[in-house]
Amino acid sequence: MSSNERPMASDRESYPEKGQISAEALDERRRAALAEIDQAPFSWFHIKVCLVAGVGFFTDAYDIFAINIAASMLGYVYGKGGSLTSWQSTGVKAATPVGNLFGQIIFGWLADVVGRKRMYGVELMIMIIATFGQALSGQAPAVGIIGVLIVWRFIMGVGIGGDYPLSAIISSEFAATKSRGRLMTAVFAFQGWGQFAAAIIGIIVVEAYKKEILASSFPAAKPIDHAWRILIGLGCVPGLIALYFRLTIPETPRFTMDVERNVAQASRDIENVLTSGKYIVDEDGPIQRVEAPKASRSDFAAYFSQWKNLKVIIGTAYSWFALDIAFYGLGLNSSIILTAINFGNPHVTKGTSQYVYENLKNICIGNLILSVAGLIPGYWVSFLFIDSWGRKPIQLMGFIVLTILFVVMGFAYDKLTATTEGTNAFVFLYCLTNFFQNFGPNTTTFVVPGEAFPTRYRSTAHGISAASGKLGAVVAQLGFGQLVNIGGTNKFVKHIMQIFAFFMLTGIFSTLLIPETKQKSLEDLSNESQEGYITGAGVTR
Repeated sequence: MSSNERPMASDRESYPEKGQISAEALDERRRAALAEIDQAPFSWFHIKVCLVAGVGFFTDAYDIFAINIAASMLGYVYGKGGSLTSWQSTGVKAATPVGNLFGQIIFGWLADVVGRKRMYGVELMIMIIATFGQALSGQAPAVGIIGVLIVWRFIMGVGIGGDYPLSAIISSEFAATKSRGRLMTAVFAFQGWGQFAAAIIGIIVVEAYKKEILASSFPAAKPIDHAWRILIGLGCVPGLIALYFRLTIPETPRFTMDVERNVAQASRDIENVLTSGKYIVDEDGPIQRVEAPKASRSDFAAYFSQWKNLKVIIGTAYSWFALDIAFYGLGLNSSIILTAINFGNPHVTKGTSQYVYENLKNICIGNLILSVAGLIPGYWVSFLFIDSWGRKPIQLMGFIVLTILFVVMGFAYDKLTATTEGTNAFVFLYCLTNFFQNFGPNTTTFVVPGEAFPTRYRSTAHGISAASGKLGAVVAQLGFGQLVNIGGTNKFVKHIMQIFAFFMLTGIFSTLLIPETKQKSLEDLSNESQEGYITGAGVTR
C-alpha cells in the first residue's frame, strides 16, 4: 500500500478507543500515523521546534568557543608571564569535550529509555548551573582557579553533550520527510551564531574595560578578571530563555508508538500537535501496549550484528571522529594559529598594558572574521542543498576539499607565512576550511545519525556517534597542546595541518559506509520491515 493510499490517522471511527483492537488494525494505524507526520505541511510548530532546539546549540557553541578568547584573558590574570602553561590551556579547553563525550552517551541512552521529553531541559539546567559556576570561580590557597574551571567546564560539557542527541532526535522525529534535512540543519546552524556572539561579546567587553586595562600595570589583572567572567557568564542568558519551552515540548509520537508502544496515544498526539501545537495526555484514557520490537541487550546485539546496520554506525561514528579532529583542533586554537602566522599581532611593545589590550582585541576580531567568512556561510549553504543534493554527496565533497586545503596549508606553510600576502592567503584558506567543514561533514555528521536508526535506538546511536566525535576533539586538543611548541613556540603548526589532512582523507572512506537519507522516511532508513511491525495487540487497560 503506498503512502497516499494509507488511511489518515485522523479517521478515528475505524479505530475504536475501547476494547481489543487487532494487531493488523494497529499495524495499519501505526503506518497511517507515521505517514501523517511524514507528509505534514511545514507549520508554526516546526518553527517552534527549530527555535527551541536551536537556542540550545547557540548556547553550546557560545560556551564551548568563548574559552578560546577567555583562555588568553585567564593567562594575563592567573598565568605566569601573562599566559597559561600548555597543560593549563589544554585542561580548560579539553574539559568540555570530555564532558560532552559522557553527556552524549548518557543522555542518548536515557532519551531512548525514559523518553525525549523527560530528558529535554535537564541538560540545559546542567549547562546553566555550570556556566554560572565558572563565572563565580575563585582562587584559594588549597585550590587553584584553573582546576575549579576545569571541573565546572567538564560538568557544563556533560549538559552540552546531552543536547546533541536530544535536539537532533526531537527535530528529526517531528519533521516531514521532504524538509527534515533543512530543519535539522537549521537547528545545528545556530552553532555558527553562537561562535559569532562569543566574538562580538568579547570585543564589547574588551572595549568596555579599555580604559582600566590601559591604566593598569602589566598584565592588567583586575579589569581582565572582570572581563572574562562577564564573557563566560553571559552564556547563561540564552539557556534561561529556552528552558521553559524545552520543559514543555511534547513527546515525539514515534517514541510513544515504538518505545512506549502506545499507538492510540501517539495518534492523538499527532492530531493535536500538527493542528494546534498542543500536547494533551488523557490520564484516564485506555492504554493498549502493543507487541512490537523492544529495546534490550539481546535485541541491540541482534540488530547491530547485521553488517547492513553495523556499517552505518561505524560510518557515522568514525566520520564524526575524523571531522572533529580538525574542527576542534582549529576552533579551540584559532588564536594560537593566528598568532603563529603573525596575523593581527600588536605592533606595540610586548609586556605593556597597551599590548594586552591590542592582543585581546585582535583575538576577538580574528575569531569574528573566521565566523563571518567561513563558519556561518557554510551552515546555511548546507541548509540550501541538503534536501536536494543529499547528505552523502555533501559529506564526501567536504572531506575531499578539506583534504586538499589542509595539504596546501601544511606543506606550503613556510612559503605562505613568509610574506604579508602569503599570510593573508593562509587566512583565506583557513576561512575556506571553516566553510567546507560546515558545508560538509560538520553538518552531515550531525544529521545522518539522527535519521539512520530505528526509534528505539536512534538517540543511543546518535549519542555514540557524537561521543566518537568528541573523542576526536579531545585527541585533537591534547595533541595540539603538546605538539604545537615542538621545535620552538608554535613551530609545529604546519605538521599539525598535515595530520589534519590525513584524518580528512580517512573520512572520505568512512563516508562510503553511510546511507543516503534524503527524502526517505525514518522507518525506511531503519532497515526493518514496516509491514507487520506490530505483532500483537497487547492488553487494553
